Amino acid sequence: MLAYPYGFQSIPHRRSIAAVLGSINDRAIKPGGPVYRYPGKFKQANHCSRYIDVHLEKGSIQLIFHAGTMASRFELFVLLLAVIQGAIAVTFTIPKQAHTGGYKYAPLDPAPVGISFEFFAFPSYFTNVTATNQCLSNWKDLTGVWPPIRIGGTTQDRAQYDARTSAYVVYSVSNPADAPASLTFGSSFLTLAGSYAGSVVVGLNRGKNNIQNTIDAAKIAVSEVKNLLAIELGNEPEYYSRNGQPIAGGNWSPATDAASQNNWAISVGSAVKKAPIIQAGNSNDSPPKWGAAELIATQNATVKQYVKTYAHHNYPGGSVTSLMSHRGISSNLHVFDADVSAALRENKPYIFGETNSVSGGGAAGVSPTFGAALWTMDYVLRASYSNISRTYFHHGTVGNCQYCFWGRYSMGAPYYGAYAATALLAKAAHLTALDDGNSNYAAYVSFGADGAPLKALLYNSDYFSGSGTRSSQSFQLQGLAGTSLRAKRLTADSAMSRVDQGGKVTFGGQTFTDGSCTVAGTESFETLAVNNGQLAVTLKASEALLVYLQ
Repeated sequence: MLAYPYGFQSIPHRRSIAAVLGSINDRAIKPGGPVYRYPGKFKQANHCSRYIDVHLEKGSIQLIFHAGTMASRFELFVLLLAVIQGAIAVTFTIPKQAHTGGYKYAPLDPAPVGISFEFFAFPSYFTNVTATNQCLSNWKDLTGVWPPIRIGGTTQDRAQYDARTSAYVVYSVSNPADAPASLTFGSSFLTLAGSYAGSVVVGLNRGKNNIQNTIDAAKIAVSEVKNLLAIELGNEPEYYSRNGQPIAGGNWSPATDAASQNNWAISVGSAVKKAPIIQAGNSNDSPPKWGAAELIATQNATVKQYVKTYAHHNYPGGSVTSLMSHRGISSNLHVFDADVSAALRENKPYIFGETNSVSGGGAAGVSPTFGAALWTMDYVLRASYSNISRTYFHHGTVGNCQYCFWGRYSMGAPYYGAYAATALLAKAAHLTALDDGNSNYAAYVSFGADGAPLKALLYNSDYFSGSGTRSSQSFQLQGLAGTSLRAKRLTADSAMSRVDQGGKVTFGGQTFTDGSCTVAGTESFETLAVNNGQLAVTLKASEALLVYLQ
C-alpha cells in the first residue's frame, strides 16, 4: 500500500492524465466512502498487482495493490492524480434566500437576453426569415416577455431617412453577402419595427452630421414604434475618423465625440419631446477610453435627463478554447466594472447594446460551434451577475453571418446557449454566482420575487475537441431540500460541434428545427438524488446542467 496526502492544490489537467491511462472512472470518492478500483494495464514492473484499490482515509489517498499486474511509479503517480481529479468535487452551497450567504446579488431585467439586428438587414429578418419570430417566441414562452431587440450597427451611420420612399430600405450591392455602403429607409421601416411586441431600440445616423434628417427619423420612430425603449445616435463613434464620417472632421477624440453626443441628445430629445429617450455611448473599444464613465463625466443635468441607458459593444474574439473558458469570460467582463458602476450611480441601466463572439460577422472556426454556445450561455449569466442589464447579440447580413443564432435554412449552435441562459433567468428577480470566476467551473442560482431559489446552473468549461478521452468534473450542491431534483443537460458531441454542419446539440434532449426554430423531440429530465441536503452530479468537459430547485 502507498499513501499520499490529498490536501494539495496542484493537479494537472485530466486530459494529460488520460493520455497515459486511457479511460478513467468518473465516480466521485468521498472520505470513508466506497473503494475505487482501477484495473491495472501497466507495462513496466516496479509494482505487481492484478488491480488497484483506492480509498480516502484520514486525509490521505491509499493505493492498495493486488497481485498480478505491473505498474511503474510514474504511472502510479499519474493514477493518483487522476483519482484526485475525479474524486474531489467542486462544492457549492445553495443560499436558502436571496441576499444571504455573503454572496453578491444582481437584480434582473424581465428579459435580459436580446437580439441586435444590423440596420439594413432588419427588414429581411422579419419578412424573409421564417425562424425569426419563432426563435424570439421560444424565449418569450420561458420568460413571459418578448425579448428586447435593437436595430443598428455600422450601416445605421450609412443610412439616411427618406420620407418619399415606400420601401423599407433602398440600396444596391454587387454581392448579396455584402453590406451596403449607403442606403435610405422610409417610414415603413419604422412601422415594421413598431409591429414587434417587445421593446425596441432604434439606432439612427450621427456620422453624416445631418441632425435634421436624424430628428425627422426620430419623430417617426416615436410615433410608429409604440414599444420604443430608446434611440441611439450613432454607432461606434471611435471609428468615425477612419471611416471618413463627416462629423469626425478635424481632431476627433473621446472628448469631441462626447460634446457631439451630448449636443445631439439634447437636440433630438427636445425635438421629439420625450425624456429619457437616448441610449448613450455605443462604442466598441475597451474602456476606460470611449467608455461610459468617461462620457458621464462630461454630462450635465440637462443632458442626463435625456439618457435612458448607457451602452457599450463587446466582441471578445479568440479561439474556441479561450472563448468558452469561464475564467476568461469573467476576466473579460471585469473590464467593464468601472463603467457599470458609473452608470448605476446615475440610476441608469448599463447594457451591451451589441455583442457577439468575434467581430465582423464571426469566425467560421469559432462562432458557429457548441463552444460558442457555451460562451453565449456563460457570458449572458456573468454579464447579468455583473449588473449588465441586457445583452443584445448582433445578427448581420442574412446568409453571411457566422455568429448568427439562426438563418433562413439552419439553426446555429449558439442559440442553444442563449436558450439555456434564458431558462435559468426566466421569471427570476435576482441572480448570484457561487464561484469566484477564477476556475473553469461555474455555478449560478436564480431567485424569485419572494427570494426563494428557483434554479441553479452548473458549467464545466474544460474544452473537449472531440478526439481522445473526454474528461469530466464532479459537482456537489449543498443546502438542498427534498429527496430529489430534476435537471436538464446542455450537451453536444464536442465543443466543436456545429448544428449547421449536422452536429447534434441538445438541451434536455430537445433540438430546434432548421428553418423554423420550432422545438423538436421529447423533453428529458434527469433525476438527481438528494441525501442529507446534498446532491452529486458529473458534468463532462464542455457541458452545462440546469437544476430545478422547485
